[in-house]
Amino acid sequence: MIAAAWPASHGRAAAGLPPGFQDVTVASGLSSPTAMELAPDLRVFVAQQSGQLRVIKNGALLPAPFLTLTVNSSGERGLLGIAFDPDFASNQFLYLYYTATLPAIHNRISRFKASGDVVDPAIPEVVLLDFDNLSGATNHNGGAIHFGLDGKLYAAHGENGNGSNAQSLNNLLGKIIRMNPVPDPTDQVPPDNPFLSTTTGKNRLIWTMGLRNPFTFSIQPGTGLTFVNDVGEGTFEEINDARPGRNFGWPATEGPFSGTAFPQFTNPVYSYRHSGGTPTGCAITGGAFYNPAVSTFPASYVGKYFFAEYCSGWIYYIDPAGPSTATQFALGISSPVDLKVGPDGFLYYLARGAGSVGRIQPIGSASPPPAPINLHVVP
Repeated sequence: MIAAAWPASHGRAAAGLPPGFQDVTVASGLSSPTAMELAPDLRVFVAQQSGQLRVIKNGALLPAPFLTLTVNSSGERGLLGIAFDPDFASNQFLYLYYTATLPAIHNRISRFKASGDVVDPAIPEVVLLDFDNLSGATNHNGGAIHFGLDGKLYAAHGENGNGSNAQSLNNLLGKIIRMNPVPDPTDQVPPDNPFLSTTTGKNRLIWTMGLRNPFTFSIQPGTGLTFVNDVGEGTFEEINDARPGRNFGWPATEGPFSGTAFPQFTNPVYSYRHSGGTPTGCAITGGAFYNPAVSTFPASYVGKYFFAEYCSGWIYYIDPAGPSTATQFALGISSPVDLKVGPDGFLYYLARGAGSVGRIQPIGSASPPPAPINLHVVP
């Protein structure tokens, strides 16, 4: 995120929670986790950087990986993103974003089919998209993938350590792409993508641009509002409101700017500094809208956008309707890299430093399957 390697840290449970909340360790024993997603049945699928997709079921990390991919895991490369098909319950499809090694090193999106807790061995990998070949720089790979309310697959790719990529329509680097999740390139490009008349080939998938390292993003259920967490360089971390054709200005600008300074760019909806002010940090690495089908948090949290900071180990939230200030929610998390709101209405975090998945929930609430061990109660 901030360099060609992930800083080391030490595990500890979340602290500083508001009264009435508790932190539950769902499972530990993960190795260099990068991203997670919750299945409708509350299994937690966790991507490990070295290429293994692991499954947490009934509070236990299953010993056998769901699958193991051959990846390049140098720096910030590796297995970086996972998304479930909107019809996963019936078709058992899931999608992975990873750094492929052949014929040259590049990031790829592929579709797989589940058979219980492992990949279906009878159904081969279906490659959907090969991004541009990577340079020798091993950082700024992005990796988040999600389905939108429109059924399209959205994916974020960093600029591969070269800021000029983010402003070019001749590559997919430093962009969010939007595609039909099919293997035939002639059918992948939605006809309402914003750059159809100014690009060719797979570059017609570009949806937004001008991003440095959009490591995570989140799509709000019900509205489709899309907030992209762009890891900054020297001064600011950004949350950007992604809409068709928007350009967020990297490398010409970082953080907020005067409305007249860059009329061609879109300001972040919220940003925080690396030093000075509250909060501070150096890498925004997780985000999730609190809009579950069944809410277990107090009503005041519904609709809020939670986001995590890798270096400082906190979770804050903003109100998308008025995002000028952020409110502290949790502290002391060991290098969080992902946030998700589960079908149970609880907030899950992936702690890379601790190699664990944690769950923040109201005290006294229980999530099926039965609550796992290692309960940390905050008075």
